[in-house]
Amino acid sequence: MAWECGIDGCGAVFEDAESTIVHQATEHTRQECQVCGTVVPDGYLAIRHAFTEHSRAEYVRAYGASSEEVRNREELLAEVEDVADMETIAAELKR
Repeated sequence: MAWECGIDGCGAVFEDAESTIVHQATEHTRQECQVCGTVVPDGYLAIRHAFTEHSRAEYVRAYGASSEEVRNREELLAEVEDVADMETIAAELKR
């Protein structure tokens, strides 16, 4: 299964989720969380931050997200978490 970077129409394609996440974290501009102000890597890691550190209600208020947008992001998180090795991602990002 190929993984495509979905940030701003980037479209870069990778063989695995880990490479995609590392790409997002290193090749795209970091984003400020609209809930708490923390600066986080864009893409999956930004979504993961928002959904693990904040409630759905906080996310909806801060980003004006619809329930469908929330569901889509939750599904993406679940899909990535099913296959991604977070230790590999962390090791790559420490380099």
